[in-house]
Amino acid sequence: MPEWQGAGVGMRFLNAVCDAWRRGDNRYGKPMPTLFHTSHPGLAAALRRDPKWTQVSATLHGQNKARSAQSMRHSAARRSDRLASAGYGGHFRAVQGFRYLGKEGSCAS
Repeated sequence: MPEWQGAGVGMRFLNAVCDAWRRGDNRYGKPMPTLFHTSHPGLAAALRRDPKWTQVSATLHGQNKARSAQSMRHSAARRSDRLASAGYGGHFRAVQGFRYLGKEGSCAS
């Protein structure tokens, strides 16, 4: 564990990056919203406490792994890549989604 863990450095960095993205300081030169997903319970709790963020979704379990693997195989075949044998999902991990609102704490994009 880093010696600065728990000091809020990660949240400050995340907020600074998301604020720049929201102002349009990005490669597209356009203000854009940020959606962020995490399965880490501590980070989810920190995002819920921060008035710059709002929770927009929560899933208590993973999606169908077989369907994910089939989709990956289909995409690989379209690109003429090697066939993908992996898939995502099928686990019992809560995934929570958050939207960065910014300093004003409003939902405007």
